[in-house]
Amino acid sequence: MSMMGELKFFVRLQIKQTPNGVYIHHTKYVKELLKKFNMNDAKEMKTLMHLTTYLGLDEESTKEDGTQYRAMIGSLLYLTSSRLDIMFSVCLCVRFQQESREVHLTTIKCIFYI
Repeated sequence: MSMMGELKFFVRLQIKQTPNGVYIHHTKYVKELLKKFNMNDAKEMKTLMHLTTYLGLDEESTKEDGTQYRAMIGSLLYLTSSRLDIMFSVCLCVRFQQESREVHLTTIKCIFYI
């Protein structure tokens, strides 16, 4: 094992070892996701959702392609293992996988902008 050198990547995790400790992050994976979902030019946001945001079954909003929505949800669920700050918002959006609307897709895209 010592001949392989220092561990830098493991299961989409970036690992940085310093004398002060070991740091694990998903920076490269998130950049790949932004590229995959055509959101490279997205602006960074300060918060995930406004506290008074109500996410429900919006019958007036247009229905969206559920395939892309579910792919985004799956990618974000993987990230919740290390990003606990997005867990509530992602789990809230998971509820609407069956009947995803434009409002739900917009909300899930906002999570990527963090």
